Amino acid sequence: MTLTHFAFSTAFMLGLAGLAFHRTHLLSALLCLEGMMLSLFLALSLWTLELSTTNFAASPMLLLAFSACEASAGLALLVATARTHGNDRLQNFNLLQC
Repeated sequence: MTLTHFAFSTAFMLGLAGLAFHRTHLLSALLCLEGMMLSLFLALSLWTLELSTTNFAASPMLLLAFSACEASAGLALLVATARTHGNDRLQNFNLLQC
């Protein structure tokens, strides 16, 4: 494993650990998800450059488009919950109630 692969996998694991263990606010969970998507985008871009084929050239852009959609949906949920509940703390949310 090269140093760049180790750096990208470490960045992804740190984002995953932050998402799993630091779940106090919805904004911090969204930031951890964005960090994970950024490390995946950079790793996929580097992988397509290493392979130097045109078959996988659109994969990083497709991942970036899905990441933008995920970010917009997350921010819309953040605004909606901040308006209805008054804050973005994850302990206040109950998934069994609407």
